[in-house]
Amino acid sequence: MIQAEIEKSKAVITVEIIEYEPHAVVSKTIINKTTGKVNVMSFDIGETLVETTIPFDSFVQIIEGRAEIVIADISHNLETGESMIIPAHTSNIVRANERFKMILTVIKSGYES
Repeated sequence: MIQAEIEKSKAVITVEIIEYEPHAVVSKTIINKTTGKVNVMSFDIGETLVETTIPFDSFVQIIEGRAEIVIADISHNLETGESMIIPAHTSNIVRANERFKMILTVIKSGYES
């Protein structure tokens, strides 16, 4: 996965700040703090993020194309403009059956209560 940060205090059109790379998942960090992270990502057709489980909720927003999000072995197909929360401690897979771009937000604080 290729990763680079974007410039602070600069207005951007999110879908335009990341390009597709052949046979790759590309990730650009928007915010990276100990309390959470926001990435914009592009997936070429056929690419997959391996199955993972993290101890935090993740908010996925599709900003271009269609994505397959598998949560606890249940497949969800999301289109441009749709979003969903992947629950903490739940296995998930992100698949590109076609090219797509998304914003992934993970908040690591607030789990203490």
